[in-house]
Amino acid sequence: MELGERCHLVSHVAIEGPTKIGADNAFFPFCSIGMAPQDLTYAGEPTRLEIGEHNTIREFVTINRGTVKGGGLTRVGNHILVMAYTHIAHDCVIGDHVILANAATLGGHVTVEEWATVGALCPVHHFIRIGAHSFIGGGTTITRDVLPFSKTSAARDVQAYGLNAVGLERRGFSKERIRKIHHAYKVLLASKLNTSQALEKLKAEADRGEDVEMLIRFIEQSERGVIK
Repeated sequence: MELGERCHLVSHVAIEGPTKIGADNAFFPFCSIGMAPQDLTYAGEPTRLEIGEHNTIREFVTINRGTVKGGGLTRVGNHILVMAYTHIAHDCVIGDHVILANAATLGGHVTVEEWATVGALCPVHHFIRIGAHSFIGGGTTITRDVLPFSKTSAARDVQAYGLNAVGLERRGFSKERIRKIHHAYKVLLASKLNTSQALEKLKAEADRGEDVEMLIRFIEQSERGVIK
């Protein structure tokens, strides 16, 4: 196990290896870091967990190492807040500046892209992708990929309710960038076009901007379908 400089282990912290941890991380009581994956196929192989820098890992969090079939590595980025009772399963990849609220539960092989927020008590199905700058409301069960920039929350049916405009403003997105993304969401969610037709319409428009290009790529690469 490798532990970087200025890490703070408050008390009763369990860390097992192989685990590599960067500098300036805080681990609160009773968190369990780098333990063997909860996978019936795991047979004691020396898989790994890597954690970046400037992360806060709160009470009773569990972060498991990877599995051979998943590439052997669970990776947690930088500047991440992992709230109490959260579970990060084997082979997950967590991007920078992510917030995982209390008791968020990530199945194996989940990818959470940068600046995303997963609300409290959210179970996330294995192999899911959660797009950058998205916000998932508490208690939402996630079984398909979550669109970048979206607000997604459970009512009776899970659906994307529109643009995460407040979050984008807080992160310094210009009004013009937000306008272009908002237009793309109107085409995707508010028009009578199906997803394929909406994508064709967006791809035919000039000056879409890199954010809309990212949104289009995300949808086209989705294997489980996206929440709309």
